[in-house]
Order: sequence, then structure tokens, then C-alpha cells
Amino acid sequence: MDSGVLLESGTNELEILEFKIGNNYYGINVAKIREILSYQTPTPIPNAHPCIEGIFMPRDIIITVINLAKCLNIPDSNKATDMNIITNFNKLNVAFHVHGVVGIHRISWEDINKPDETINSIATGIIKLEEKLIIVLDFEKIISDISPETGLKVSDINHLGVRNRNEAPILIAEDSPLLSKLIQECLIKAGYTNIIATVNGLEAWNKLQGYKKSKTIESDVKCIITDIEMPQMDGHHLTKLVKTDPELKNIPVIIFSSLINEEMMRKGESIGADAQITKPEIGSLVEVLDNFILK
Repeated sequence: MDSGVLLESGTNELEILEFKIGNNYYGINVAKIREILSYQTPTPIPNAHPCIEGIFMPRDIIITVINLAKCLNIPDSNKATDMNIITNFNKLNVAFHVHGVVGIHRISWEDINKPDETINSIATGIIKLEEKLIIVLDFEKIISDISPETGLKVSDINHLGVRNRNEAPILIAEDSPLLSKLIQECLIKAGYTNIIATVNGLEAWNKLQGYKKSKTIESDVKCIITDIEMPQMDGHHLTKLVKTDPELKNIPVIIFSSLINEEMMRKGESIGADAQITKPEIGSLVEVLDNFILK
């Protein structure tokens, strides 16, 4: 299917697929989707996690099927209109069993509201569309809760050995409080102790504008690490703003996201990203950071 990677790079827009679980409406970034298929009963796996229905093989790849209703503690459906949303992110192919697909909406990240602490463990954003609230789910967290080894590979830092302390200021744009905390802990363990954390691209951009006004940008930021999916301003738009600004364009920008694939790599390259790393590989992030900071 056509995906959001076909949108013009750096416009701060995305396409959201709206789907139903029970009577509730949810969303997923189209850039995560490979295809949508009618539901078919999968082959069960003994002793699997309760949210895993089993596996099926729609093409030449075996794909795990996750029952999203069970993950959200919502009663299951009669499967008459059920669908499988087959996704690819964090280098994983996973199908999510949903109760129906509504349609695709092209929206701006500015129109996605960041959820408060009461629901940010399951949602990355909330969209109000025609008096209806659509919850954009945190699919990375859903999968890592089921299979923790698919999450951020913190153990990779241990393989780097003894590290010297480095106080080069690193600006991070990451909307997930948990991931932001883990990334910071990993970077500190790797010796990078001067970290400026922001919750989205807009906050990071405002920080950069403040440094520009103070005429201290060269000493205040040595590298930027950004996620792609973030409310208010996404990482691609932030990267494009930085790389088209005469005073900021020489700052290295590393995109650290679960969405990195061949198409998204091309998109990142077109807006000037200096490096792009898929999110579980925190060890690779540190190695790339070393190349920019220690060279």
C-alpha cells in the first residue's frame, strides 16, 4: 500500500490509519504499515504470551499476530469485519488483529496532542477529528511489553568497555518519557554527561532558537538526536529546519527511530540527516555519536 513515506519530506505531515477496537477509535502511522489483510485464524503457538494469537504466512514471511483487543483489555469481536494490519518497524514484521479499518487521514503533527501521564503508557498522541477522538497507540511499547528483548538494547553499552567522560552538549528530541530516560541513561553510561532533553521537535527547535539569540550555538549544541514520530513537530521537519538554517546546518543530526527502513532512509537523506539508526540499536547510536564528537 502507499505509505506516508511518499509525502514530501520535512512538511511536518503524516498519514494516520484509523481503525476500531470495540467501539473505540485508534490510529497508527501509515509509515509503519506494510499491508492490510482480512483476518484469518492464525496457527497457535504453545506457551505464547496471552496477547499473541499465533502465526500466519500471507506471503513468504512468517508473521506473529497480536490481538490488540487483549492488549487494551477490550472484549473481542465476532471477527466478521476483522482485519490484520501488518506492520514493519524496529526491523520486525508484526500483524495487529483489529476489529475494522475506517480510513486514512492526512494531518499535521501540530494537530496531534500529547497525552498526559494517565494514558501516555499506551498512547503517543490524541487526534480530534470531526468531534471524535482517535488515540494513536504506542505500538513499540505494546511489542516490548510482550517481548522485552525487542526494546532498546541497553546491554549493548556494556560491550563498549570503559569510557572517558565527555561534556559535549547533546540535544535530544524524544516524546516517550521512558525511552528518553533510557537513552539518557545509556549516553551517560557511555560518557556523554551533558544532555539536553526535549519532548518533541518543536521544543528542540525553540531551544535552538534561544541559543541562536544568545550567540552561543557553537558551544551549546554539538549534536542533535531526534525521533521521527512526535506531536507538534516531527523529527524530519526538525532536521529540515536545522539543515536549511545557515547558523545551524553544520550541527550533526542523528535520526534515532523505529521507522528506519530503505524508504525512510531515502527520506532522511533528502532532508540532510547525517545518520539514521533504528531505535533498538543504542550501541550503534553511541558509535555514530563518537564519530561526530570525538573526530
